[in-house]
Amino acid sequence: MTKTSAAVLIQAWWRGTLLRRSLLFAALNAWIIQSWWRKILVREREKRLQAALKVYAKKTRAVVKLQSWFRMWRIRQRYCRLLNAVRIIQVYWRWHSCHTRGFIQGDYEIKENRLNIQLEISLGSQACKVQQCITLPIKE
Repeated sequence: MTKTSAAVLIQAWWRGTLLRRSLLFAALNAWIIQSWWRKILVREREKRLQAALKVYAKKTRAVVKLQSWFRMWRIRQRYCRLLNAVRIIQVYWRWHSCHTRGFIQGDYEIKENRLNIQLEISLGSQACKVQQCITLPIKE
């Protein structure tokens, strides 16, 4: 080998080493940037997922609340119809029992620790009035 060819060989080796070193440096930098970008993408995906989950939970809560209100409204309607029917039945029953057996009417009044009762009992042609004052035991 001549000096020139040896110098060319050393220069080629050195240039190759510098090129490989710069390529390795660029690859490491690219790898760091890619891993950072993947981390950012994961965070963004988690944020979107959390936002979607919040929206879903809010909609679900709204639907459940609406369903409960509707069920409550239906049950209240049914209760009111039954209550009305009970009142009608009670009116007819009281009218019937009043005309066949008699009736009881009365008032009560509570003053301090006393209960005043006034009752009027009618059984057909017979009538009875009762007035009584009862002392209530009040613990002090």
